Amino acid sequence: MAKYSGEFKIKLVTEYLYGNLGYKLLAKKYNMPSQTPLQDWVRVYKTQGMKGLERRKVKEVYSVQFKLDAIQFMLETGASYQETAEQFRLNNPSLIHRWMKTFNEQGIEGLNPKSKGRPSMSKKPNKKKNEEKKLTREEELERENELLRLENAYLKKLRAFRENQSAFHEKHKQKWHSNSKKKGSD
Repeated sequence: MAKYSGEFKIKLVTEYLYGNLGYKLLAKKYNMPSQTPLQDWVRVYKTQGMKGLERRKVKEVYSVQFKLDAIQFMLETGASYQETAEQFRLNNPSLIHRWMKTFNEQGIEGLNPKSKGRPSMSKKPNKKKNEEKKLTREEELERENELLRLENAYLKKLRAFRENQSAFHEKHKQKWHSNSKKKGSD
């Protein structure tokens, strides 16, 4: 939300222009921390009228050509950022400063509009799926054969476990104890 409403800006500008108080006294009267915004509002009002004081609803996107025109105008005439902003009806002279800096660092390419926000998720194909597709018929059969062997071994162990659970646990305890003794003896 804006710090100062459009009505407030218009009120202060008209009071400055048609009253007898200066920037400092008006800023003090309305409890403003600085007189600078008031000076900016008066300047904008003088160059752009009431429209310049209104808050813009949509952030304007300037074309590369518009930016180049503003930079070129400033370079050719020796105008200040403020004068250039007034010439091109911009409220913010720092925009031109930013464009000039970008132009000096990156050239015309830097003036192109940049996308904002987080980039969207890319839909990259899964590498595993690509590898499976690249397998020859023989490789596919070998892979299927290996999977069937693993399934068969698993089912045999499951059947043995169901038939005699205690023997299965004893067998695996012995393996674990013998493995732990080997590790400890190193």
